Amino acid sequence: MTGPVASIEAPGIKIDGKLLHNMRTEVARLLDRNSTNFPGAQPVSFARRHLEELTKQDFYVCEKSDGFRYLLYLTQDDQGEEIHYLIDRKNDYWFIPKGGLHFPVPRDVEGFHTNTLIDGELVIDKVPGGGIQPKYLVFDCMVLDGNSLMNRTLDKRLAYFKERIFDPYKQLLNLYPEEKQYMHFIVELKSMQFSYAVEMMFRQILPSLPHGNDGLIFTCRMTDYKHGTDPNILKWKPESENSVDFSLSLDFPLIQPDEQDRAEGITEPYPDYDALPVCNLHVHAGDNVDPPWYGTMFLEPAEWESLKALNQPLNDRIVECYMDSNKRWRYMRFRDDKSTANHTSTVQAVIESITDRVTEKDLIAAAKGIRDEWKRRAAEDSAREKKEIERKRVASVGVSSANGVQGAKRKADEQGGGRPSPGPPGKG
Repeated sequence: MTGPVASIEAPGIKIDGKLLHNMRTEVARLLDRNSTNFPGAQPVSFARRHLEELTKQDFYVCEKSDGFRYLLYLTQDDQGEEIHYLIDRKNDYWFIPKGGLHFPVPRDVEGFHTNTLIDGELVIDKVPGGGIQPKYLVFDCMVLDGNSLMNRTLDKRLAYFKERIFDPYKQLLNLYPEEKQYMHFIVELKSMQFSYAVEMMFRQILPSLPHGNDGLIFTCRMTDYKHGTDPNILKWKPESENSVDFSLSLDFPLIQPDEQDRAEGITEPYPDYDALPVCNLHVHAGDNVDPPWYGTMFLEPAEWESLKALNQPLNDRIVECYMDSNKRWRYMRFRDDKSTANHTSTVQAVIESITDRVTEKDLIAAAKGIRDEWKRRAAEDSAREKKEIERKRVASVGVSSANGVQGAKRKADEQGGGRPSPGPPGKG
């Protein structure tokens, strides 16, 4: 019998070898890509210039959960049975035990989706009464039943996901609430707000979250889904959470051999592995390039003792660091979910975000201007739509006058269902 995932860092059975190669190739083919690397979009760090960007385009904002990012792949095995994989940022694939999830199709509780790729993050929610509940929070949908949504706008992508996948899934849980205890995790649609609702985010939403949070994500409402770094997805972090992922290498001080060492045949200086080392930080500059040295991480003696007490290899691991008030890089945690350090361009963006910092207060102060511009664009769109309807109406009347009633009827028939839509959902 299946049950909730035990670890969000290792959320299933990790596959390798030929099966891993085949799955990566299958997903690349589904996305019509030549590359088999991780296909998820990556945000850029929020800098002061992005405040103006929020006034120029419609953005949604949601909380940035302190969990693990995964793509969720809905597919079937060789026997035609429903199976699921989680894909992490290292491009590793985690098979979810059969029976751990089920996503019915509309009006068919036993049917299921295939060739579907969803974007989200896995978190651990604290449940009232002291329990925990793993949840997968969905914030995008890339492919739905073999149909690419990549070139649709974000609001359309989310609307398709809600209608086709999430609503039938919720109905299933409502019908069979006792099945929740056997599910690998529960799926929820991440709450999206208009970008000018930042004060509500800070005052109401963030304090009431049942899981950890380390910032906000602003995503442009009208742009396509983009593989790799996307300048239309902005990652805002509070000062304490603005960080960089480096590759760590340690240089230990050398001990000169003493008389006892020489008596034992040791004549060359050797590392003192108990002493506080120099913690070198390296960044990623591309594949097949040695990671360039960027700086050093400052450690207090007590911090070094704590790291030693882990009894784990420390060299060549990815370490997340923040910059303190003295502009020194400080240890936050190891990022074993990542195989490479941040790219030099990402590091530069984070440095810009740190030195050109936008605070919570700055965001709240900018909200009115962002809202005013959003409403102005909405009014212009509405006026354009009304003008277009009126233009078509006048054109139709003109045809009627020239050709008689039959001509007008023919014109109406030609229009069919192609009349202007009221605009994309989510328009504020």
